[in-house]
Amino acid sequence: MAKQMKPNEIISEIDYKKMPEGSWLDQPAEIKPGMFCWGAKAKSIKTVGFPNARDWNPSEEDWKLPENWQGTVLEAMKDRLGKYRSFKLFMDICVRCGACADKCHFYIGTGDPKNMPVMRAELMRSVYRKYFTTPGKMLGKLAGARELDIKVLKEWWSYFFQCTECRRCSVFCPYGIDHAEITMMGREFLNLLGLNIEWIMGPVANCHVKCNHLGLEPHTIVNNVEFMLDDIETVTGIRINPSFNRKGAEILFVTPSGDLFADPGTYTCMGYLMLFHELGLDYTWSTYASEGGNFGFFTTNEMGKRLNAKIYAEAKRLGVKYIIGGECGHMWRVLSQYMNTWNGPEADFLEVPKSPITGTVFENTRGTRAVHISEFTADLIKHGKLKLDPSRNDHLKVTFHDSCNTARGMGLLEEPRYVLKSVCNNFYEMPQHTIREKTFCCGSGSGLNAGEDIDLRMKGGLPRANAVKHVHDKHGVNLLANVCAIDRATLTTSMDYWVPGVKVAGLSELVANALVMKGEKERTTDLRGEPLPNKAGGDQ
Repeated sequence: MAKQMKPNEIISEIDYKKMPEGSWLDQPAEIKPGMFCWGAKAKSIKTVGFPNARDWNPSEEDWKLPENWQGTVLEAMKDRLGKYRSFKLFMDICVRCGACADKCHFYIGTGDPKNMPVMRAELMRSVYRKYFTTPGKMLGKLAGARELDIKVLKEWWSYFFQCTECRRCSVFCPYGIDHAEITMMGREFLNLLGLNIEWIMGPVANCHVKCNHLGLEPHTIVNNVEFMLDDIETVTGIRINPSFNRKGAEILFVTPSGDLFADPGTYTCMGYLMLFHELGLDYTWSTYASEGGNFGFFTTNEMGKRLNAKIYAEAKRLGVKYIIGGECGHMWRVLSQYMNTWNGPEADFLEVPKSPITGTVFENTRGTRAVHISEFTADLIKHGKLKLDPSRNDHLKVTFHDSCNTARGMGLLEEPRYVLKSVCNNFYEMPQHTIREKTFCCGSGSGLNAGEDIDLRMKGGLPRANAVKHVHDKHGVNLLANVCAIDRATLTTSMDYWVPGVKVAGLSELVANALVMKGEKERTTDLRGEPLPNKAGGDQ
């Protein structure tokens, strides 16, 4: 693995004025260490029944492609052009106006013109024109068309895995082109040749077999939660006893497996446990539907559908009324935008969620029968059902990162802020052009949160980090809150790299810090064991 670039090296490398020699159509992709993820392993590909299972290395010349791979891709493209009207529309209507050009975090962080969303899409449009339009067939490069050869294929692979499908560019497109859908289609074509990455295929294989991305066994999940219960008892003096796989519970709770395994997600998970215990909620965890996330979404529509279906299969088996979901990104984008198309009326056997505490009916969830934890918590606070002491978070100066999939994907914008302002006294917004619908991506989503592509991740994370640095320098912000497990994992690294001193936390962790529980002992630390303000060992 190459030596990781230093921040000043990344900054000095960016040159937005640098232009390639000759036509962009003739520039080969540069696949260099630090900027790509390792190829998917044969075992992972075979586990889910995907084609061309073999071990391969993207940095080697021979990618071990199947015979007639061009025909496979072109036949698939023809099929999708007929199946998805939006795909054909996106191939035809772009006028190259450039409104999206400077909106991508990877273009901002690399200065590479092919990371402009319009240019990344042109990588596929050029092939579309050659084989599916009359001008392209007749005029070739004069019409912006080119043959699908190995050079173009490697270019596809390189740049479709330099896109996190965050959809920020789509917010600014005057024609409404969803460039993330183009990336998704490109990855689907690559997947037909076995050209995926292990950081996606490994979790997909794990989820296919063991129902979560990390491959956690049921007893491991229970044991991990029990460790958290010990920590909660140390902080609060209260012993919580959640149930697992309990039939007849009113609610099934599903969260990303990252919350069950690693910090800072575990603190978020402790927050869920404390909130539900305080409410006396009739809920259960499942050790089978033990993954809210959906890395299948980054392979094919069919795999995304298969992994999403397990949540509802388990809800039916347990006989619950509805689902509460934890802080995850692609879980909620899939539920909000894709589930009903993929799975049909999947949730009809469930009830429209109604809070047993406030009586609120969440009509917005009629299609999914699933409530986001921040929606649920905001409703509790609005109705005065939680006793909160926000001064317990006074050692924190907090800003909020709108996770792409919950913000742009499901419109969850104000509820997290309402909760944050209720549990923290020191909240500061980042610049308006970097939040809400216009939020910058963490730079490592859609399966790119690996170790081997760390330079790519830090380049992609630069715009988000720059906005955090602004409020860090201006207001002394020392905590970046969010509602996504991938963000909690990736932004921790990005903050350490770009804005040292800023930590990362889930929203539910901050709620738990402020939550005054019935029968608790006097708290002297937060969930991380750090002294509370005005308590023994804390600031006076």
